[in-house]
Amino acid sequence: MTSGEAGCGLLSLLGVPARSVWAKHDRDGDGWMPLWRHMEDSAAVAGYLWDEWLPVGVRRLIAGVLPGGEADGRRLAVWLAGVHDVGKATPAFACQVEQLADVMREQGLEMRSRQAMGPDRRLAPHGLAGQVLLGEWLQERQGWPARQAGQFVVVVGGHHGVPPDSGQIKALYEREELLRTPGRSSEVWRRVQTEFLDGCAKRFGVWERLEAWRAVKLPQPVQVLLTAVVIVADWIASNPDLFPYFPDTGSAGGEERLAAAWRGLDLPAPWRAEEPVGTAQELFASRFGLPAGATVRPVQEAAVELAREMDVPGLMVIEAPMGEGKTEAALAVAEVFAARSGAGGVFFALPTMATGNAMFPRLLEWLKRLPADGGRRHSVHLAHSKAALNEEFAPLLAGGGRVRAVEVDAEIPATRHGGQELQRVGAELVAHAWLRGRKRAMLASFVAGTVDQLLFAGLKSRHLALRHLAVAGKVVVIDEAHAYDTYMSVYLDRVLAWLGAYGVPVVVLSATLPAGRRRELVNAYAGTSGAGVEAGVPEGAYPLLTAVAPGGVPVVRCPQASARSTGVRVERLADGVEVLAERLERELADGGCVLVVRNTVKRVLETARVLRSRFGDDEVTVAHSCFVDLDRAAKDRDLLQRFGPPDKATGRPTARHIVVASQVAEQSLDVDFDLLVSDVCPVDLLLQRMGRLHRHQRGKQQEQRPERLRTARCLLTGMDWQAQVPVPVRGSVAVYGAYALLRSAAVLLPHLNGPRGPVRLPADISPLVQGAYSQTPEVPEEWEPVLEEAKGRFERHRADQAERAAVFRLGEVGRPGRPLFGWVAAGVGDADDTRAGRAQVRDSRETLEVVVVQRRKDGALVTLPWLGADRKGRQRGGLELPQDQVPAPFAGRAAASCGLRLPLQFSYAQTLDAAIAELEQLDVPAWQHKDSPWLADQLILALDEDCQTSLAGFHLRYSPTDGLEVTRG
Repeated sequence: MTSGEAGCGLLSLLGVPARSVWAKHDRDGDGWMPLWRHMEDSAAVAGYLWDEWLPVGVRRLIAGVLPGGEADGRRLAVWLAGVHDVGKATPAFACQVEQLADVMREQGLEMRSRQAMGPDRRLAPHGLAGQVLLGEWLQERQGWPARQAGQFVVVVGGHHGVPPDSGQIKALYEREELLRTPGRSSEVWRRVQTEFLDGCAKRFGVWERLEAWRAVKLPQPVQVLLTAVVIVADWIASNPDLFPYFPDTGSAGGEERLAAAWRGLDLPAPWRAEEPVGTAQELFASRFGLPAGATVRPVQEAAVELAREMDVPGLMVIEAPMGEGKTEAALAVAEVFAARSGAGGVFFALPTMATGNAMFPRLLEWLKRLPADGGRRHSVHLAHSKAALNEEFAPLLAGGGRVRAVEVDAEIPATRHGGQELQRVGAELVAHAWLRGRKRAMLASFVAGTVDQLLFAGLKSRHLALRHLAVAGKVVVIDEAHAYDTYMSVYLDRVLAWLGAYGVPVVVLSATLPAGRRRELVNAYAGTSGAGVEAGVPEGAYPLLTAVAPGGVPVVRCPQASARSTGVRVERLADGVEVLAERLERELADGGCVLVVRNTVKRVLETARVLRSRFGDDEVTVAHSCFVDLDRAAKDRDLLQRFGPPDKATGRPTARHIVVASQVAEQSLDVDFDLLVSDVCPVDLLLQRMGRLHRHQRGKQQEQRPERLRTARCLLTGMDWQAQVPVPVRGSVAVYGAYALLRSAAVLLPHLNGPRGPVRLPADISPLVQGAYSQTPEVPEEWEPVLEEAKGRFERHRADQAERAAVFRLGEVGRPGRPLFGWVAAGVGDADDTRAGRAQVRDSRETLEVVVVQRRKDGALVTLPWLGADRKGRQRGGLELPQDQVPAPFAGRAAASCGLRLPLQFSYAQTLDAAIAELEQLDVPAWQHKDSPWLADQLILALDEDCQTSLAGFHLRYSPTDGLEVTRG
């Protein structure tokens, strides 16, 4: 304590017994922190967070329900952060460190020992105890009704990530001895608790405001945000590098201590967008570097105009063909929405890690073109489990400083490096060190990542309030919305309901959506019945923009597509690889580039094997999901270099070439082929595949393509077309279900049989999708019995998905004033971007992910020998991975970059267990160390020198050209 400090602040309002109460203890030393000091620190940090870090929109939402507006909002956040640990002034908490408890006993605060109290003390975790104490104080000292107090005190109860439920509250009320030791000491405890609560109310400026707040009904979203602010403030104030413990606090007073800590933390401020002026053409030219003579597309222009016309930012659904610039439209709309809503950043949610990786550099480039924003730095993050291996993100991590953040009441590291840990970040875009933890990363201002990170906001889990704060302060963009099944949609719809309650602007992107699914998205966000979603929409209107404000009425716009249109002739092709080879022999007589899309990896490899025997190894390329990460990235770069846009691709084959791919060809890759062969799949996905056909103009009337391939054609296979009712191959049924495949085939019949001619892109996109997903699809009469049976299986599966997803789904937004008691009760615990975490929001079996290395004949482990150099020219292939020590960081990172998700065969329980048991036999103890972050806790799959191995009864073969091939051993 510094001289004079006892005469000011909270300390001056406390008696000697209250000053003896401790809050934190260094288990590896003698350091400790008194409760009054931690209360001051937490409250002061909350004030800084309010002033410097919280987005304007979040502050407005909290302030808008309080009679004193912004000033009341700040007071409330600071006060709740100040009192959040008052539950530590109880015997149940204080007994944990005997020497500190003895000091309190000397001041009349009697308590039993921790051992004597036994397991009963777990009935009074200090968050719950604090909630009860604050509730009593509001009722007894301020005259508040219990019902009114609950919506405020739950913030204290939930500051460890799980708001208490009614059963826990009732149990503690029945055990008052856990709050105050019975007997003569009881009044001393009560006096100390009252002094803390009286003192905090006076010190933090709410004593005179509590009467005005008695009539306030806090909406549940506001309760969540206040809880999150308190959690963040507590975590920062609990960091001993920033807020040293006694007796090592030095001579700095409270203000100096806080100022030094905030400088050391150096959190980047939120984005403060200014609404762009000028035309859409000017906006797109400045943000996206349009080439000379290029004009903004009608969809992009209409989206910006609609965003500007909306009275309140809300949800906008943009449905437009592939290649119309939906991503750029979303970012332009996000800028308008952010300026109007006070959002402090953008989260771009994508269906896969691959699409997230592809989006991240585009997000960075857009950020660099934004107006200067007063010279502020912005925090950025790539949100998926392998982000640290991304070559765009890794340099930002390296420059992000090394401030450690100890989560509240976590064990304090023994080693501290003082000021060396508090490096200031100089980059304009930074991956800030404090914003890297799995529970904090989404709090960065600008994030690109998998949609799982958004769906987690609808999953009952610990510290869910932090995920809500992360999205509540941003504009959320959801890409490829058609790619999410019923299970994921259950979570997505609930998340949209909460986003609407927060007033978060949302942009949904899709090539096209079934009308029913569009209605569900709008209803979920707006919180209405959805009447009028289809009103005024011409039948078959496409492209289509739908916008709605929270609680509002949808409005629609029907801009034109860009001038270019493509007619795609669709033809049946009998299934059979030899049939395909014969056909391609004819089609490629004069050269050309063909994309063959199969619905399973097994069919990809079987097809490639036969085609190579016919055309040669050099004329066939394979692409699918079962490549190690570095090979998959290299494969994508190779495809773009050879088959990308004419102005970017430099290596397009002049002779014939065939790419055999799985569904990886549907998304993110801007590739262009002369001919498409595809297994039958749901029609919206087939249209995505068609988007890779004649995607770019190659000469006048496509004259740069081989003459017989200048008309766009798609050959549909993967079905027995000779049967009375077409029969899809088993692999396709396993992936998509027979009902979706038959509906897709049915809606294409008029184009296959001739009456309607080619599929016209984009004009036929909406009619095809709406027809395939209508409640009464038109099918030939002889198909009806088979389709009806398939429909029954589909509906049972969909109902099962919805029922299972609802188990851990967050509840609906409650009425204003209803406390968040039990908000995440019966939840999943912690939720994060692990394979187990992703399985909670995706209807998929748990998959095994391994790091693939090679074992030489001498037993040495090395990185895969064919790996190329990194961007700095450092060779990654064949690096030694010593088994008696931690590998060099570069070698460890190179090995970790060869992660591979094993296919479905390894997801069945018995096989999964057997595989894990065998993989754990290659546990390398020297790698299970904190200095080995890349390889610790990883399952290692070691290939022999022929790149083969056995696992759980299967034979595995890997090559950089074909990826992983699995056969029964």
